[in-house]
Amino acid sequence: MKATKKAPAPSREAEIIDAVRALAAEKDIGEDMLFGAIEEALKAAYKKNVSRNEVAPANLSVTMDRRTGLAHVFARKLITDVIEDPANQITLADAQQIRADYQMGDIAEIDVTPTGFLRTAAQTAKQVIIQRIREAEQGKIYDEYSEKENEILTAIVQRVEPSAVYVELGRTEGILEKNEWIPGEEYQSDDHIKVYVLEVNRTGKEMLRGPQVRVSRIHPGLVKRLFEMEVPEIAGGVVQIKSIAREAGSRTKMAVFSTDPVIDPVGACVGPRGNRVDRVVTELKNEKIDIIKWSPDPAEFIANALNPAHVLSVFVAENEKACRVVVPDNQLSLAIGKEGQNARLAAKLTGWRIDIKSQTQAAQMFEMAAPPMEEPLGFQSFYDVPAEGDYADDTGIPELADLPLETTDGDDTL
Repeated sequence: MKATKKAPAPSREAEIIDAVRALAAEKDIGEDMLFGAIEEALKAAYKKNVSRNEVAPANLSVTMDRRTGLAHVFARKLITDVIEDPANQITLADAQQIRADYQMGDIAEIDVTPTGFLRTAAQTAKQVIIQRIREAEQGKIYDEYSEKENEILTAIVQRVEPSAVYVELGRTEGILEKNEWIPGEEYQSDDHIKVYVLEVNRTGKEMLRGPQVRVSRIHPGLVKRLFEMEVPEIAGGVVQIKSIAREAGSRTKMAVFSTDPVIDPVGACVGPRGNRVDRVVTELKNEKIDIIKWSPDPAEFIANALNPAHVLSVFVAENEKACRVVVPDNQLSLAIGKEGQNARLAAKLTGWRIDIKSQTQAAQMFEMAAPPMEEPLGFQSFYDVPAEGDYADDTGIPELADLPLETTDGDDTL
């Protein structure tokens, strides 16, 4: 029987070349980048392993043949007449023994590859390839998630710690810090939650396992993105979200506007039988949401922002971004809200300082005011006249143009 010849085992050099090419193709990484990284690592390995009796040349180059995988270390020395630094200088006669065409002032390359450098090259190449692949993958993940900043993602809770909740976002990990939790919300492992991406980091000890994504459950952008998902008119640009004021876990006010006069922006956000807004409320753990119709008229916008309170009149001072609002006596506490929340959110939503007065307070201020004079410059009025019988009394509504605007008042001033 004829003995079969075994195929010769591939050399270490061939294994390096095959590994570089295979991994470059699999991970979509450039071969030149991997070879360059290996050469830099071999240079550092050579300097580290120089014997104590030798001085490592300051100017080194390492090359790895892209076809054979053989690595060579070269000391680059200046050709000069007088040798003052043997580690970095060489005479012309010695240089021409290496290559005959060297001239004075050239940089001669002397092969200083040590014995057994092949084993070092193989080990170093393996380590560098693994490291570069990890870095390249992390770079791709970073690029992918950095494009998702200010977007909404579905996260799965992995672990809950006193200072943060760590969530899985697919190819990387997200961190929900304690100051980004919805007050009162509890998180359990494997919970699926919607989160808003604040920023993506790729540096620091925490990022050794990959880029880390900081997410939030309290950012107003989360409410905006949830409505974009639920309301086709918003996604299509017909209905626009103009501003959002939020106190997470308690209440949100959102101002909307329709570019199509036929479409009611508030009704579009609420949805048939309230199903659209209900889904957002459920995701936010029953946070109350007031959807307000935005108006280019500041007085009308401010009156709408104080919903559900009914507003009788609004006087605005454009130059001070301040206004005075008059509401019926029985609506004052509703306009201010619990602990001032309704007025506070209305001020955030509109960007105006709001001074809220009851009808009686306004009448008393009118009686105490100086004799009638012209309305202050910059003030204009908006009246929402109630239906006959609604909020009507004998006092009537005073002409607030004759009253000074108080910017520092009691608890009813924001």
